[in-house]
Amino acid sequence: MSVFEITGGKKLKGEITPQGAKNEALQILCAVLLTPEKVVISNIPDIVDVNKLIDLLRDLGVKIEKTGHEEYTFQADDVNVDYLNSEEFRKKGGSLRGSIMIVGPLLSRFGKGYIPKPGGDKIGRRRLDTHFIGFQALGAKFIYEEELDFYKVEASNLKGCYMLLDEASVTGTANILMAAVLAKGITTIYNAACEPYVQQLCKMLNRMGAKISGIGSNLLTIEGVEYLAGTTHRMLPDMIEVGSFIGMAAMTQSEITIKNVNFEALGVIPSVFQRLGIKLELKGDDIFIPEQETYEIDTFIDGSILTISDAIWPGFTPDLLSIVLVVATQAKGTVLIHQKMFESRLFFVDKLIDMGAQIILCDPHRATVIGLNRQHALRGISMTSPDIRAGVSLLIAALSANGKSTIHNIEQIDRGYQNIDIRLQKLGAEIARK
Repeated sequence: MSVFEITGGKKLKGEITPQGAKNEALQILCAVLLTPEKVVISNIPDIVDVNKLIDLLRDLGVKIEKTGHEEYTFQADDVNVDYLNSEEFRKKGGSLRGSIMIVGPLLSRFGKGYIPKPGGDKIGRRRLDTHFIGFQALGAKFIYEEELDFYKVEASNLKGCYMLLDEASVTGTANILMAAVLAKGITTIYNAACEPYVQQLCKMLNRMGAKISGIGSNLLTIEGVEYLAGTTHRMLPDMIEVGSFIGMAAMTQSEITIKNVNFEALGVIPSVFQRLGIKLELKGDDIFIPEQETYEIDTFIDGSILTISDAIWPGFTPDLLSIVLVVATQAKGTVLIHQKMFESRLFFVDKLIDMGAQIILCDPHRATVIGLNRQHALRGISMTSPDIRAGVSLLIAALSANGKSTIHNIEQIDRGYQNIDIRLQKLGAEIARK
């Protein structure tokens, strides 16, 4: 098991370019199963979760060729649906939560989609009910093999219908969309997720010949078609990386330029960091963060303590709450962090407390951060990464801390951040993989 050794307290400087969006990639890659024609996808991040999904598609019989830097072609003209019954599939599919999104396109095109109970981050319950309720509404039969933790959906003909999702699940919306595009008739999805990732998927499917309207809203209408063709698609830059780098610059008092961020797709992310007192400037499509000695947390208009919470898009993404929490530890002021969606995502704060942060964990969903205003630097310690986002938050804390920190279980970080140690070294960070 590899570890990161970080000597903190060093200012960074330079330019960094965000990778392609991980959460978008997991949807887009599954969509190649909807057509026998070639699909060209670029800006694919070279990270563990995405590479696992590419391997899974290859095992299903998809012809995959690397055609350039972070660019691949995919052709699903000879898919081996029988592979879904193999022990190897149960093992591989269960190691990646994103594998759930192969079910929709397989069901739509081949009449069956199977998946073992998927893994992923240990951040609390992440139910899959929305996916399967949606498939059932389209006419599929749901089968759960309890002894194997194996889910199946089968249907000879999917038929469009109206559905009101029980939650605005991003992956659930994407999965149901991919099932509905080849269904007969019209499907209407209300309370659909409308994140940029879903918008990108809709635009790609429409270029392939799908008929999806309402893109960017929570009401999607899909008119089923008989065939989808190939296309080309480029991933958005990863908004979570952009937010992570903004927080890292502030914590380490660094001057950093984040290149090619696709600012319009960032939503409220920049403004949330600005409410923490972080200065940033848009230059073309780059974000420039100047070196700041201090930054002060805003309050509400009536003077009450600022609360930052996650919400469905266009609200603030839950994937950046861990970053915001860490950044607040060295700010001037107090903020309440309210993590609504996952009940175990704040448990990493015990590591920050060990480093000297002033944090009160109110309950599994809320933490009050009392900023140190750089009066007391964090101190380096040995710690373990519990999930992708907490892992990067601890990495940012270590970069700002006095002394040496060791982060174990960095495989979690590698699942979502491409060559993060090498990219940070180019900015002047003292970080080594051992």
